Amino acid sequence: MSNIDTMSVNAIRVLAADAVQKAKSGHPGLPLGSAAMAYELWAKHMNHNPADPNWPNRDRFILSGGHGSTLLYSLLHLFGYGDLKAEDLAQFRQDGSLTPGHPEYGHTVGVEATTGPLGAGMGMAVGMAMAEEHLASIFNKEGYPVVDHYTYVLGGDGCMMEGISSEAFSLAGTLGLSKLIVLYDSNSISIEGSTDIAFTENVQKRFEAFGFQTLVVEDGNNLEEIGKAIEEAKADTTRPSMITVKTLIGYGCPAKQGTASAHGEPLGEENVAALKENLGYPADKFFYVPDEVYANYKAIGQEKAKVEDEWNALFAEYCEKYPDMKALWDKYHDKHAADYLIDDEDFWAYEDKPEATRNLSGIMINRIKDILPNLIGGSADLAPSNKTNMKDAGDFSKNDYSGRNLHFGVREIAMAAIANGLALHGGLRPYIATFFVFSDYTKPMARLAAIMGLPITYVFTHDSIGVGEDGPTHEPIEQLAMLRSLPNFNVFRPADATETAAAWYYAITNQTTPTALALTRQNLPQLAGSSKEALKGGYILEDSTKEVPDAILIASGSEVSLAVDAKAELAKDGIDVRVVSMPCMDLYEQQSDEYKESVLPKAVRKRVAVEALSDFGWGKYVGLDGATITMKGFGASAPYSVLFKKFGFTVDNVVATVKAL
Repeated sequence: MSNIDTMSVNAIRVLAADAVQKAKSGHPGLPLGSAAMAYELWAKHMNHNPADPNWPNRDRFILSGGHGSTLLYSLLHLFGYGDLKAEDLAQFRQDGSLTPGHPEYGHTVGVEATTGPLGAGMGMAVGMAMAEEHLASIFNKEGYPVVDHYTYVLGGDGCMMEGISSEAFSLAGTLGLSKLIVLYDSNSISIEGSTDIAFTENVQKRFEAFGFQTLVVEDGNNLEEIGKAIEEAKADTTRPSMITVKTLIGYGCPAKQGTASAHGEPLGEENVAALKENLGYPADKFFYVPDEVYANYKAIGQEKAKVEDEWNALFAEYCEKYPDMKALWDKYHDKHAADYLIDDEDFWAYEDKPEATRNLSGIMINRIKDILPNLIGGSADLAPSNKTNMKDAGDFSKNDYSGRNLHFGVREIAMAAIANGLALHGGLRPYIATFFVFSDYTKPMARLAAIMGLPITYVFTHDSIGVGEDGPTHEPIEQLAMLRSLPNFNVFRPADATETAAAWYYAITNQTTPTALALTRQNLPQLAGSSKEALKGGYILEDSTKEVPDAILIASGSEVSLAVDAKAELAKDGIDVRVVSMPCMDLYEQQSDEYKESVLPKAVRKRVAVEALSDFGWGKYVGLDGATITMKGFGASAPYSVLFKKFGFTVDNVVATVKAL
């Protein structure tokens, strides 16, 4: 290791330690232990351009151990990403700073993913690697590898313990994602102490079983050894690679290195000073980097920029030689390609017959796949039930990365993380699917999608007690309320074909919000009053003849037709009600106060909400004087028609409830 390399590695360590100490909060252990491998990767092996952080063919780097964020922030500052200053490092974990406690995508230039929970970044890295392989199979021509880059992900023992990493890497090995390289910061320390208390497995053997090439670097400070391992990983063109880099947590701090206390708390002022002295930095200077170190990073960045220059020239030649591929490239990257569908009659067309909304969704997917060639997705081994297979679109596999149907196996949480990675990579519009009750398994990664503003579509079928015979374990009750509670996450529960089309239209045209579709197993009638107004989240489906209705029935999904039938029965007794369909509370809440008053006027206090799920969240719509016909407990195992009667989802009960008001 040259002297300038040593100083450059130690600059990462010193900046990280100072940032955590000034904040009096943070995790210095990972940055101190992993600084050498991060520097070797970024400086000598990874293709990236600090002057153009969004260059499409850049290598991706994901910090799965996001608690060690000062490692990434130090790299971004030293390389000159987004003009991230030392002053920004000094504001680590402070309100409004560019250096929050964990890296946040879209907030700090150069951050590729909001990793959050341990292991999440591992799953997202698999998604990015899948995106690279798929796009390469579509666009690359002989002599023109316009999509040709690696995905690197760094994480530690905690990431390896989390089940999501096993799910994701099992699939990665099956798919032979050879441009995925995992850097395992192996220091055998977690918050509670030595990992031996809970984690003694042979991680290398596990990865070998997944189908990975496994490599070991015994000295995490040996740049030459680390570099050799990275090149060996890149040389394997049939398998993903996992490099175990044995590090010392808190390296360089005599009193803390190798201990659990180095993980998640400041080193202390005296220990930071000792660290600096140990690393050859002045103990009395804070956020200090010698000029020659800045110059080294700048020179490296300038060399990296030349790689993009070469790619730009190659891409320009490619576009000239293959104008049809240039047009396709533009379509893949056009975020507004589906906007015109709002007025496309074929998109909104349907057969006037009873149909399950999961079937209607399947029809929509197969319409959209011909409109958006970059639509890609699949199910956690439930495509035949979720109706998510794209006809004649091929299966994404180790033997054919051009397929658009993804097979995730029974791996819901990894599936959701992979979808995040597909979306983060760029150029693709992903959707994923499972039974609605299993949305619990997708929730942590869907939450990250909402935080990052990724327009992923979640197809959740078998949406209520209408599942029937499978019983309580498979009948979602609280899941709709759970997902509705997520900020920046829209949940549609459509009542018929028109509302299903509206849900899909919103899902593929919005740019910053994930969308979930809760869909029925059982057939539903097509409703004469349904319309594109569903895009407002809630609207009048059938109105009262009176200026002020006697009461208002509010429902979603399969219960809307029940409300319509109840309205007809109530009319026989001279009770004139309005029926409001509420397919998406989230969008309804975004409407103007004037619109919401026109749909649910405050003067009408007799309101009944009907939904075969939990009543949580309906209070704000029915008020203190209203009522709900909802589930108060779990379901049961019986045909759905029996269950709807058993739990009160009948015309007679709706009529009686309105009359009781």
